[in-house]
Amino acid sequence: MKRYILLLLLAFSFLVSCEDVIELELPENDTRLIVNGVIRVDETQEYLPIEILVTESSSFLNNNTIASIESAIIFYGTPNPDAPEILEGGGISNLTELEPGSGKWVPDPSFDSEQRIRVSNIDEGDVFQLIITTSQERFFATTTYVKSVPIDSLIQGDQTLFSGNETEVIVTFTDNGERNDYYILDFDFDEYLVTEDEFYQGQTFVFSYFYDNDLEINTSVTVEISLLGADESFYNYMNQIIVQSGGDQGPFQTPAATVRGNIINVSGLNNIEIFDNVERSDNYALGYFAIVQEYKETITITNE
Repeated sequence: MKRYILLLLLAFSFLVSCEDVIELELPENDTRLIVNGVIRVDETQEYLPIEILVTESSSFLNNNTIASIESAIIFYGTPNPDAPEILEGGGISNLTELEPGSGKWVPDPSFDSEQRIRVSNIDEGDVFQLIITTSQERFFATTTYVKSVPIDSLIQGDQTLFSGNETEVIVTFTDNGERNDYYILDFDFDEYLVTEDEFYQGQTFVFSYFYDNDLEINTSVTVEISLLGADESFYNYMNQIIVQSGGDQGPFQTPAATVRGNIINVSGLNNIEIFDNVERSDNYALGYFAIVQEYKETITITNE
């Protein structure tokens, strides 16, 4: 027994003496502004639920931090047919960070005039422009209000995929045949899916979505599923995010590889000598700004 102990001590001493400290050179990424600016509109409500979350990307393996910005403003209105850059019949919404350090910017209640935007004042196709100003830079994004369609039904199915432990939810909705539609489905738990109506224009679309089943036997969970309208640009952005994240990451966390949204850096642009940012094309913010209609329903799924 003593011999065995001696051999073990010698082996341990050898392993310890062979340890080397390895210094890993982690990638140093430039800090970027991250804007979570997707506004989901419920047209039964009085006001748009405007909340813009602004953070900054951080170094490798660290969490994003709250960004310090000086102002955030939304302009909105109907484009003039002869001059689309001119917005008519709309207004301005000045935003403020009600809770300092939260990074959440909402319509400023301290103004004499109402800064919230009434749902009754917007129409499909109206344009919204977001301008965010920091101490050194200015960022700009533009988007168009896009409609969606209601969810007809949500039903729990009994089919499975590869492991046999998934839970099936059957989703049904009817496409609007008078327009070309893009949709984003939010299945809760930061799980998303995109689809377009190319093959079901104006028809009822039925499909299955499968959740990985982490529920214990004879337990249930209530899931909220949303159907969002989207234009082609937002559709493409979300599709890239889903592909890169494997479908298990929210759209405003820093993805594995940088996905460019619609928020551009317009610092120094004056439309006289400097009118584009071609020479600074790598200086942009992450995230997306969109105003979209949302329909949502809930379903309780059970693992029996």
